[in-house]
Amino acid sequence: MKRLFIFLSIALVASAAWCEDQPRQLDKANVLPLALDDHFQFRKTELFQNDPKEFKLTTDPRILFLRERMNYGALTSIDKARRLGNYFTFFWRADNKSDVTVRLEYRQENLGSYVQAKELDYTGVKGTIKSEFKVVGDDYTQDGRVVAWRALLIQNGKIVGLTQSYLWD
Repeated sequence: MKRLFIFLSIALVASAAWCEDQPRQLDKANVLPLALDDHFQFRKTELFQNDPKEFKLTTDPRILFLRERMNYGALTSIDKARRLGNYFTFFWRADNKSDVTVRLEYRQENLGSYVQAKELDYTGVKGTIKSEFKVVGDDYTQDGRVVAWRALLIQNGKIVGLTQSYLWD
């Protein structure tokens, strides 16, 4: 009984920690003032669209590995459908210890100019940070692929860092 309690406690703590890393969907992407700061910057952006309909033929082992890794463990067609979508990974840097919110704003194919947003909050961060967002499952299959996006670093209600796709206006 004691082992079961310990196991359940560990599982609960692990699941709570996992949920904190999940971006929250915003009801409305409010407009924020632009106050770019050299102490905050995006360093690298990785984009991946996991959709076999969009894949181009390749023999490059790195691309083939990435495609396999995204679908690893998806056994049924339902599991595979849940993983279809757009994946965004942003590497950014904060030179000073501060509280930062990372926001991904995006437009999808079937929604026209409607802007959606997801956010991740970080407290007391300094150095290089990796933030991951995804638009997958029903959001992707119903609303279409992401056609334009921008990522923001927000501190005290102001945009201090910015990167965006070429189609973002």
